Amino acid sequence: MSKYTRVFTISMEHELVYRMNFIMWRFRNVIQVILVFFLWDAIFANPSTEVFGYTRDQMLSYVFGLLIVRGLVLSARSMEVSGEISRGDLSNYLIKPVSYFKYWLTRDISSKSLNLVFAIFETAILFIILKPPLFIQTNPTAIAGAIVAILFAMAIYFLLLFIIGAIPFWAPEAAWGVHFVITIVLVEFLSGALFPLDVLPPQILTVLSFTPFPYLIFFPLEIYLGKIIGLEIIKGLFISGAWIVIMWFFMNKVWNRGLKLYEGHGR
Repeated sequence: MSKYTRVFTISMEHELVYRMNFIMWRFRNVIQVILVFFLWDAIFANPSTEVFGYTRDQMLSYVFGLLIVRGLVLSARSMEVSGEISRGDLSNYLIKPVSYFKYWLTRDISSKSLNLVFAIFETAILFIILKPPLFIQTNPTAIAGAIVAILFAMAIYFLLLFIIGAIPFWAPEAAWGVHFVITIVLVEFLSGALFPLDVLPPQILTVLSFTPFPYLIFFPLEIYLGKIIGLEIIKGLFISGAWIVIMWFFMNKVWNRGLKLYEGHGR
């Protein structure tokens, strides 16, 4: 068994040992989806109503899709990186024959795998209880595009967390505040995790389309729903792919500089 396979297994066991943390994370996601569901269900009280270019089936499918996509994209153990640097725990990895980057990537994949299983189960339960009319995509191109967009989104979010995680190299006391503002406020609001971003004015959506945030949640779901098609899919994947490259180089530069300053405080 390779060392990263072992890390994957141990990380999965860790999630199951600290059940309450995991359950609260899943409970938060489910409650958020239920609240958004009833909001849009009330708006679409008349099934023939079309709001912001969405039919009732499409909008409720977007809401249900949030459970799956959030579970894959926004579930990440690498949020703990900044804490490890602040406590000096990073030293434990620098003296071992293991890549710190690959270590946390493996832990993230483990977390996402477990979250995906629970997200599918929760979606099935909510579907049985709420019985919403859902939009089922049958176009192979749209399905493939959505899957690729989700993989890109996972990469963007992982790199974003690693960049934020490097803040304690320079300002340990500011790490938590910056982490909260970016991962909770900006990501939740600008990724489409609360509502479809095209309900915003077109000018704002155009500006947002050049940032990495819409490609985390909104873009994959819009492809699945058939709202983004053809060349628009390619354009969106190109922009999100460009962000992966930019963030990869920036992350490496930040970490290389940060490691030169690291003194292992707390150890």
